[in-house]
Amino acid sequence: MSEVIRLLPDNIANQIAAGEVIQRPASVVKELIENAVDAGATRIELHIKDAGRTLIQVIDNGKGMTEMDARMSFERHATSKLRHADDLFNLSTKGFRGEALASIAAIAHVTLETRHETREIGTKVSIAASQIEAQEPIARQTGTSVSVKNLFFNVPARRNFLKSDSIESKHILEEFYRVALTHPEVGFKITHNGNTLHDLGSAILRKRIIDLFGGNINEKLVPIEEDTDLVQIRGFVAKPEFARKTRGEQYFFVNNRFFKDSYFHHAVTAAFDNLIPAKTYPSYFIYLTVPKDSIDVNIHPTKTEIKFEEDRNIYSILRSTVKLALGKYNIAPTIDFEVETQFDVQPLQSHESIRIPQIDVDPTYNPFEEERKQLAQKSFSSSGSGTMKRDGLKPLQPNRSDWENFYEIARKEEDTSSEIEYEQEQQSLKQSMVLHRKYILAQVKSGLMMIHIKRAKERIIYDQLMEQFIVSPISSQQLMFPIEQKMISTEKLEWENNATSLRRLGFEWDWNKDTIVLSGIPAHLTTDNLQACLENVIHKISHENIDKGELAHELIVSLAAAASGNKHALSSEEQENLVNELFASAEHQFGPTGKRIIQTLEIEELNKRFN
Repeated sequence: MSEVIRLLPDNIANQIAAGEVIQRPASVVKELIENAVDAGATRIELHIKDAGRTLIQVIDNGKGMTEMDARMSFERHATSKLRHADDLFNLSTKGFRGEALASIAAIAHVTLETRHETREIGTKVSIAASQIEAQEPIARQTGTSVSVKNLFFNVPARRNFLKSDSIESKHILEEFYRVALTHPEVGFKITHNGNTLHDLGSAILRKRIIDLFGGNINEKLVPIEEDTDLVQIRGFVAKPEFARKTRGEQYFFVNNRFFKDSYFHHAVTAAFDNLIPAKTYPSYFIYLTVPKDSIDVNIHPTKTEIKFEEDRNIYSILRSTVKLALGKYNIAPTIDFEVETQFDVQPLQSHESIRIPQIDVDPTYNPFEEERKQLAQKSFSSSGSGTMKRDGLKPLQPNRSDWENFYEIARKEEDTSSEIEYEQEQQSLKQSMVLHRKYILAQVKSGLMMIHIKRAKERIIYDQLMEQFIVSPISSQQLMFPIEQKMISTEKLEWENNATSLRRLGFEWDWNKDTIVLSGIPAHLTTDNLQACLENVIHKISHENIDKGELAHELIVSLAAAASGNKHALSSEEQENLVNELFASAEHQFGPTGKRIIQTLEIEELNKRFN
């Protein structure tokens, strides 16, 4: 007998298989609800406790199983969906490898209750760590209920690697969305800790998308449709103006199976060329139908990667289809060729005569005269004899022009002390100017300093808010008229999951069903910038995987970005205060998102531009 090679016990082999199939609670959800769909269910309920750690239960009204099938379903490689090897390349079901229940039962306590549609009595199977504890007859309706408790109870290392409840809940919801979007004809319900997140009836696809992602998505959707010999394409893309800086709702399905494909994703984004800003992403829900034998779905353990025989041709068809849809619904810029290419000139009245336009020119007008006077007043102080002096510089000559004296002041002598140089740079900053309400420009010794106004405000406000947040809650301002914002169930769940942090940030609220009623907001916000901030906060907590430790930073960044959005013209005093507060910050070169605040254009570079 070999002393090196030996067969693994079934319980260890099942745990290894479980590591491939069950990576987190969401993996269990995926396997169980896909099995329910394959069982012909028209109504599926998913109940979750503690983000799946404590309980995952899936209840369906499908055709159910017999006593023998219920027992066999926990054996490895036991499946009702394959008969021959060729069936792997002609699949019409979802789960087919026969490892789901066996893998789940190896790392959890599982209770299966089922009754086949042809039987009058059902059966109940209890199993833990791959060991069947009991099987007994029960009275129940047709269909199946699978309860998975204490996931990873016998694999503590795997359990310790799970993320926060918030993040694990998002993964579960994502798996739920993928199946619910694939089968709008099936009713779905999902609850978490007793709270109903979605209760979906049978619907058409567009209604299912709206039910999952909120009514305001309806106006964003553009339908796409194409039929060819290679592929049939159906679905929706979002209008370009709704593209986001983070990947949001992006779903591909083929033959009613969700999949990921960067190649096809590029086809969609290529259709949006010149329609959306750089580094933004369009949303889409795209359904492909191809011959079953033209794809291979068994190349990845989670079956989310699929190999297409005709991927290049499908890429071209998909890109053209999306581009055509955007043009068809007047999303892309168009030219109206029915309008004559002539000026729209009002007709001449009967009592009027043709007159040659007259242009009055003032040859003495000097656009720099007023600025010159102001600069001269700021830069000079008269002495009794008419000779003007400034510490560290040569006396100014009264017979020279104002401009010559001004340039004499601006020019620094090589032997000027560093203290005087610093004072002069500070004086230059005080004499700064604003360009396009976006940049502050100021002369410094090395050249031209440019300050990004909005990012400077973000840095200042972020530092103030973070400093206060660490010590105590950020002050809240009460609203005379409460503001309402409707949320979908998942957004409401995430808002409540992060209630402590949001209250410390200055938000105060009550609920009216799925509508949040804000009675207090952070003191730095106004009603003008509140909406943008609120939407950004909701998006971050609902759609981005942010750890609790980073959440406060991300939310305060959102507050600072919203509060710094006022683009009114800065007065001289406001410019000076902004610069002083920015340079008082420990980090004034970069904003809280890492973007640069200050750029300096060296004098050498300026000189090169005029060579």
